[in-house]
Amino acid sequence: MAGSDEASGAAGRIAYAARVSIWESLKACGFFHKEISKEELRQKIVMRKYLRVAMRTASTTKDVSAGVEAASSALVGDEEPMVAPEAPLVVFVNSKSGGRHGPELKERLHELLSEEQVFDLQTIKPPDFVSYGLACLEQMAAQGDACAKDTREKLRIVVAGGDGTVGWLLGSLKDLYESKREPVPPTAIIPLGTGNDLSRTFGWGGSFPFAWRSAVKQLLYKAVIAPICRLDSWHLEIAMPEGELKEKPYSIKQKDKEMDIEGEMPEKISCYGGVFYNYFSIGMDAQVAHGFHHLRNEKPYLAQGPVANKLIYAGYSCTQGWFCTPCAATPNLRGLKNIVRLFIKRANCSEWEQIHIDSSVRSLVCLNLYNYGSGRHPWGDLKPDYLEKRGFVEAHADDGLLEIFGLKEGWHASFVMAEFIKAKHIAQAAAIKLELRGGQWNRAYLQIDGEPWKQPLTNDYSTFVEIKKMPYHSLLLNGE
Repeated sequence: MAGSDEASGAAGRIAYAARVSIWESLKACGFFHKEISKEELRQKIVMRKYLRVAMRTASTTKDVSAGVEAASSALVGDEEPMVAPEAPLVVFVNSKSGGRHGPELKERLHELLSEEQVFDLQTIKPPDFVSYGLACLEQMAAQGDACAKDTREKLRIVVAGGDGTVGWLLGSLKDLYESKREPVPPTAIIPLGTGNDLSRTFGWGGSFPFAWRSAVKQLLYKAVIAPICRLDSWHLEIAMPEGELKEKPYSIKQKDKEMDIEGEMPEKISCYGGVFYNYFSIGMDAQVAHGFHHLRNEKPYLAQGPVANKLIYAGYSCTQGWFCTPCAATPNLRGLKNIVRLFIKRANCSEWEQIHIDSSVRSLVCLNLYNYGSGRHPWGDLKPDYLEKRGFVEAHADDGLLEIFGLKEGWHASFVMAEFIKAKHIAQAAAIKLELRGGQWNRAYLQIDGEPWKQPLTNDYSTFVEIKKMPYHSLLLNGE
């Protein structure tokens, strides 16, 4: 009977997921929103030609002056009124995401916007857009161009891609805070990735809609009218014995030492830093992700879309020993307790507190969003009595806290991801510090926002990882 009940429950969850996917697609297509014509939409989002030419030229050439000159040339014979649209949009498209949809989506966006306002991430990177494209508008505004000033202040951004692509853009926009170039444009999402947890969290859906040509028009209109909400950003810093991180994520950069290290370190050390928005994890889940990324890069023809990616990912999980640790090995050999010491700072507390890690925990996840792993909720909707008993508060994406939970063997992780049970709740933290020491391991697997890497470890010295909240919020548009 128990097996029958579990099977019925699993079937019910699959049916529910299918209904949710259909519901999201119907909403995206405009069945439950105001329908808008192509001409009316263009009036609201298309920038004046001289400004979009200037912005694109500056981004492409990495030269603000070239953009200003291009604007002057584009103005010759232009008799359009010098008025900014209601919500000028710039769209970034990861043409490699979403299987076959990336290139087709780009063509559709050219129809709805203009070619100059659609940037393919294979040719124009977000940092170049921020450093040169936006700077060009700002320079023209400083020279007295009221239309350029109004366009820059009203600008909104749409990202068509997965969580990693969205994080790349948000990480580039943080430079506007640091250089005091506000306002920071808020961001909307067209989900093209596999997990799309950022997109789910902020109401943009979990998958690319089936009637996508109509849906894209409605998604752009939603980006015009959507309210702005906030997202915590988290800075991760690594201090390790001198060496190089190979195949590190694009969001992790080598940098000068900033971390206060309490512990013995060699005379020469290497430091890296980066920003994440969804989660940081260490352990078996990151190892599986690392293997999946390598397989997908070596055989890209296998990964032609989100469904194929998930099937490959699930299959690869079974080859990594998460489900079947070799019998010859000590059962808890892969437990993180062997290599990790965890310290946290609680909310409104300046002291570090060491937190016990159970020997059965093989993956440790520090989660910022409600959604994780393609819309699952491993932290769960906890009841007030349980929150009070554990000293937790209700989790939000802008509360200044990370939820830390553990996954045990693969079977436990599978039941958590199927939402039959909750993950092992460990702590909520305003700052986190991990000390990693090799022992029987010469490496660990880490990942941020789905981008994994292999972290070398030694027996002689520890590697330190510190996570702290950035002093500003990222701005996203709420697509609900």
